[in-house]
Amino acid sequence: MTTIADFQVTTNRGETLDLAEKKGKVLLVVNTASKCGFTPQYDGLEKLYQRFKDQGFEVLGFPCNQFGAQEPGNADEIAEFCKVNFGVTFPLMAKVDVNGDDASPLFDWMKSEKKGLMGSTSIKWNFTKFLINREGEVVKRYGPQDAPKTIIKDIEKLL
Repeated sequence: MTTIADFQVTTNRGETLDLAEKKGKVLLVVNTASKCGFTPQYDGLEKLYQRFKDQGFEVLGFPCNQFGAQEPGNADEIAEFCKVNFGVTFPLMAKVDVNGDDASPLFDWMKSEKKGLMGSTSIKWNFTKFLINREGEVVKRYGPQDAPKTIIKDIEKLL
């Protein structure tokens, strides 16, 4: 059985991160963008991270420029924007594609584990969120319109 521990990703500093290192943590994996109507969700994501990080919870942000070219910056620009505007301290990864031929294998796996509306496997927009349990399994998918604060009860159940 595949779990999130079977994947490696690249951090925004260009380093390889083996997600097996996250085993035992509850994760919220999000495709993000800095110039989107949902960008203020960075604030809510940071609040979730601060509230639950000491209990084994982490947010992983994956910038994506596939939706309306709303993430045009490079890794340094994205990190600076997130820190200055929203105080983001949770880990940011390198920019990825979440759909199509060049989609991140991690996102392909998460999309197949928890499909979207009407069984769709594609991600429709920025700030789609996947909640991963301590065993590394995708337990829930949230759309962009789902504010981070609405996920609190689901996180608490897994911690």
